[in-house]
Amino acid sequence: MFTSLRLKNFKAWKDTKNIALKPITVLLGTNSSGKSSLIQSLLLLKQTVQSPDRTIHLNLGGDESNDLFNFGGFDDVVNQFATAPLQFSIGFDFTRNAGVAGGSFDCIYGKTSTGSVAIQDLVLKAGDRKFRAARKDKGAFSISVDGETNPRFKGRQHAPERSIAFSANTIAALDTDGQVVEDLSLALRRELEGIIYLGPLRRKPERDYLWNKSNPGVLGSDGSNAINALLFSALVKNEDQRSILTGVSHWLVEMKVADRVELRRQGRSSRYELIIHRGSLASNLRDVGIGVSQVLPVLVAAYFAPKGSTVILEEPEIHLHPLAQSVLAELFVKVSREREVQFVIETHSEHLFRRMQTLMARGDVQKDQVAMYFVEHVKRTRLARLSPLEFDDFGRALNWPNGFFGDALGETREQAKQMIERQRKAVAR
Repeated sequence: MFTSLRLKNFKAWKDTKNIALKPITVLLGTNSSGKSSLIQSLLLLKQTVQSPDRTIHLNLGGDESNDLFNFGGFDDVVNQFATAPLQFSIGFDFTRNAGVAGGSFDCIYGKTSTGSVAIQDLVLKAGDRKFRAARKDKGAFSISVDGETNPRFKGRQHAPERSIAFSANTIAALDTDGQVVEDLSLALRRELEGIIYLGPLRRKPERDYLWNKSNPGVLGSDGSNAINALLFSALVKNEDQRSILTGVSHWLVEMKVADRVELRRQGRSSRYELIIHRGSLASNLRDVGIGVSQVLPVLVAAYFAPKGSTVILEEPEIHLHPLAQSVLAELFVKVSREREVQFVIETHSEHLFRRMQTLMARGDVQKDQVAMYFVEHVKRTRLARLSPLEFDDFGRALNWPNGFFGDALGETREQAKQMIERQRKAVAR
């Protein structure tokens, strides 16, 4: 689980300081305020550790079939108001489950004379151990351990790999310390690779799906493999996998968008329809409201994610009616607690937010298990600003920005005022 995030000169952010991440972290705010940039920083590292090129320092994307985002070039990532030397940094802390120690990652990136991104300073920590790789002249790196004032060695062969790992030459030269830093890099890699990301635009449903009898492995940022995950869950006799279909069906009922989900085989072929039952009606997924198909990948992700992993969701509420949006808050709380899955959610939903407040008031979720942040674009500085939302024991926000969700009471007051005015005019006639 990621426990904190910090960015400097990254896109809209000058300096986020240390952002605490909880089992459930909710990002709210205005459009184009910088919310997505917070999420993208972790996804940038995820696609870097998954790059086939182990010598790459940061994979800014471009491979549409494998990368999550195309970040453009260095100048597109670095904050436009950054001062020389132009650099940006990404850092985070994490913990691992099952007794595996966590650690921290901090890396500063700069631009080379050829325009590529290169690590300037990489620091990995685990407990009281600290390992540093600092860029020197002509691409050489110096390696130091703990509080050493003098580096142990220096050379181009000690350049880090994929942002999180020291080179094989460095690990060998570090001797017994090499195993420590190698284990730390592996833990970092697992944490980043374990991220499941679902973007705000999900794929439209098909009328039927071909199942090749295999686990899809990944859901895809548009949820393209969500139905394949459901098929695997339903048709493979494995309790862990079957929980996906069971969980999805339960929450569709809670949201009152379906009474039952059925996977119906077409004859003796390998193609299946997804049938949504509601009352006496049985409809193909393609023929029901778009909200069902859009929320299915969200529900699948919650149960598809391995224990201890992180699920990042952008606008999970899209195309859902208000009650269903509210139920999403209950889904995140229950699954996070029962499956030890972390959720990082970017949303505009007032209904999701209000239900989370209610869950706090009931004691269904403790305040220290949820972090909510309001992100806004500050016109005067043209930078992003993040404000932690504070809540009392009854789930009431103590520092809510005025007007973000509109003014429900003010609208009601204005309606009453207009009704009285019109009644007076009618009587005067």
